[in-house]
Amino acid sequence: MRIVMMTDSYFPTRDGVVTSICTIKESLEERGHEVIIVAPEPEPDKRQEGVYYFRAVKFRNYEGYYVPIFPTDKMNLMKKLKPDIIHVHGVATMAFRALFIGRDLGIPTIMTFHTMVDDAALYYLPIKLPPEVGQKLIWIYLRQILKRFDAVVTPTACIGAELEAHGAHCRHLLAVPTGAKTDVFRPGLPCGEIRERYGLGDSKVVVHVGRISYEKDIDMVIRAMQHIDAKLLVVGKGPAMDDMKALVAELGLGDKVTFTGFVSDEELPLIYNAGDMVISASKFETQGLTILEAMATGKPVACRNGRAFAEIVTDGVNGYLFDDDESCVEAIKKCLVAPQSVLDASYATAMANSREKSVEGYENAYRIAIEEKRSRQAKRAKKRSDGPSAVDLLALAHDRPVGQHGIGYPGALLDDATLAEDGVPEVRILHHAVLHDEDVLELGAGDLGAVEHHGGLAIGVPD
Repeated sequence: MRIVMMTDSYFPTRDGVVTSICTIKESLEERGHEVIIVAPEPEPDKRQEGVYYFRAVKFRNYEGYYVPIFPTDKMNLMKKLKPDIIHVHGVATMAFRALFIGRDLGIPTIMTFHTMVDDAALYYLPIKLPPEVGQKLIWIYLRQILKRFDAVVTPTACIGAELEAHGAHCRHLLAVPTGAKTDVFRPGLPCGEIRERYGLGDSKVVVHVGRISYEKDIDMVIRAMQHIDAKLLVVGKGPAMDDMKALVAELGLGDKVTFTGFVSDEELPLIYNAGDMVISASKFETQGLTILEAMATGKPVACRNGRAFAEIVTDGVNGYLFDDDESCVEAIKKCLVAPQSVLDASYATAMANSREKSVEGYENAYRIAIEEKRSRQAKRAKKRSDGPSAVDLLALAHDRPVGQHGIGYPGALLDDATLAEDGVPEVRILHHAVLHDEDVLELGAGDLGAVEHHGGLAIGVPD
């Protein structure tokens, strides 16, 4: 199978999404699939051979990220590549492009929903909005994007349930974990040099791995170290680094907290082995891949009680959960004296979520998306063979040639390029420039006056 992965973030950006893409790509290629990456274009010296790039600009609000820009000629690229499926990682610009390409070229599309953007976006939106307004707009957008893919994958079932709770309707919603590289992250790796390099000595060591960003709530872990007889190793970089370092100085924890900055893929397994436990205070995680990596090295873990962590970790069995500052301190203390049964259960959890098991789930998800696309194409072909489309009927009703673009009637504009694949146009109503998510009408031949009667402005939404 030839798979094109279109992603909003890729090297030189380093985050959980990029790690997941690399893991999935490598696993699929080992099973004989061809995987092609399409990503935002970084500086010339940071480009990778074999990756296709969209023109992009730096994202001013988040260092290290790039935003693809329009216009583009990549439709011709996709015609040349002839993928069996387009796999999207991210919900921003690349999601738009993939949907347009998939519609115009008849290619199935699937998305992995990696990130709960409603949490993160409020920190980094170029326009500052009241939180409740920002949340509402984000979920209106997400609902419209998610329903248009042939299938949507979430790393854990609880994230899929959260999408549905917010009113998202996906054609197929599947839970497939990315999977940890259990052959790379494993117990017993030599770590003496790591402990010496960071001055850890014989101290107990708490490890935090991930982007140093505000939504990760690393400040909760730093505050907890005031009450813990151990050292904290903070691994990674990100926009909150200066503020986290300032907090360490303010609390007088300079001798207990060390920031390593970026650590290479080769050294990361050694970092986990150098620690006595691994922690994450983030409520943001859709999977928490770093926690699975830690479990694969046989370490006990302490995690914020919510989302993916509540699905992966059973308190007191394979790790410990916490909700606030006080329980964070208690969870760390329990981790540092965790019995062997907890360590064994932690390791077993990682083995059950290995990348070998994950790739089978993705192959099945691709099959489902491809069959969904074929089924809708067949229905559309049958409907067209049965008679004129709703757009054609609307054109005839207004004395316009069948198939002509820009069909106009009072209060509305409909373009035949906005047809859903079943041949029925979908129309979005806007009242006084306020988008009402519930104001969606499916127009058939008998509904020609519906939008005119409803009033306001109507625009087509691609499907």
